[in-house]
Amino acid sequence: MSKAQKSYSKFKPFSPKQLTALTWWCPDSPYADRDAIICDGAVRSGKTLCMSISFIFWAFSAFEDSSFAICGKTVSSLRRNVITSLLPTLTQLGFDCKEKVSKNQIDISYNGRQNSFWLFGGKDESSASLIQGMTLGGVLLDEVALMPRSFVEQALARCSLDGSKFWFNCNPDNPLHWFHEEWIKKSEEKNCLYLHFLMKDNPSLTKQIIKRYSALYSGAFYERFVEGKWVATQGLVYPFFSAASHVCPVPKGEFERYCISCDYGTVNPSSFGLWGRRDEIWYRLDEYYHDSRKLGVQKTDEEHYAALEELAGDLNISEITVDPSAASFIECIRRHGRFKVVPARNDVLDGIRRVSEALKAGTLKICSPCVNTIREFSLYRWEDNCAKDTPRKVNDHAMDDLRYFVTTLMSQGDCGFFAIAQERND
Repeated sequence: MSKAQKSYSKFKPFSPKQLTALTWWCPDSPYADRDAIICDGAVRSGKTLCMSISFIFWAFSAFEDSSFAICGKTVSSLRRNVITSLLPTLTQLGFDCKEKVSKNQIDISYNGRQNSFWLFGGKDESSASLIQGMTLGGVLLDEVALMPRSFVEQALARCSLDGSKFWFNCNPDNPLHWFHEEWIKKSEEKNCLYLHFLMKDNPSLTKQIIKRYSALYSGAFYERFVEGKWVATQGLVYPFFSAASHVCPVPKGEFERYCISCDYGTVNPSSFGLWGRRDEIWYRLDEYYHDSRKLGVQKTDEEHYAALEELAGDLNISEITVDPSAASFIECIRRHGRFKVVPARNDVLDGIRRVSEALKAGTLKICSPCVNTIREFSLYRWEDNCAKDTPRKVNDHAMDDLRYFVTTLMSQGDCGFFAIAQERND
């Protein structure tokens, strides 16, 4: 048994697939001559920590005084998903880790050897310039399916040291995604070890926890996050939504907190939702919905603001979140001085996932006066035959303001739901 394998024995038993991810590069492994490894599959399947520990051990087995890159969609998500669990584990295994946060650099020493690990975020096309010019011994790309191809290819091009290897980790996405087409389908051609993980490959998950995660998702998100499949989105965005399960009368009495969410349109419809929280559940109590095309009347910012005031009534509204592109309406609300306004977070897919989780968990309810919201749930669909997951831009205005509420106000932390719904840190 190699020194790396002996060190791994300090942990409780790993699954066979985790052990393969941990030791594939070792001299006695049948995969030692591979140039890369891909680990994809279900959430919470135990692939991230195994890969990151294995990456560090491999770096010290093959190099000294060299540089390596660890990449995520953003540096903050990388710290959350990888670094915060990796560094304490390495310290327990005898490594000395010195993090220079301002430089996004971690210097790691072990048995007289030292290597430097640089943290990068690959969130958009401009990110490729951040890693340009470096000379690396290897790169670990976490959440690689969320990164633009230009960034990934620039990172791989930096690995010019003899013996360098590539490490890829991700949850599944659309089957036409460039990474699926170029790397997973061509893994043998690229001399790459491909390991597909399921929740059962993580021995630390109990049957109850697996059942909980299975209940959080539906449709394509279930197939991707629970079954680990690269599948296309199709049909209704919220196929599980039903009046019997998710619609209720307006509860009587006062609520602990009130908020409003706004999707603002001039030619397109405007949709505002009034929200109230009681006993850890958020209710969409009422709505304002104005379709200028249908009604033949286009309203000004001030007229929409008057409707907002009417929706709020004399309630104590803690915050209003608004479509971030509606700069003039945001300024109009601020100018009146009554409400605190927050530009909404507008990551569409993440928002749809969070709305799905909240509805399925029962922490989000739609009240019967919200007829346009209920109507849009039955019409809101994915685009067909599209390489990127994209909802159709019709019948989506109440769906957008609902999504803004969930991602920007509901998930601020005081409702307690999303602490269990985050799918990474596996």
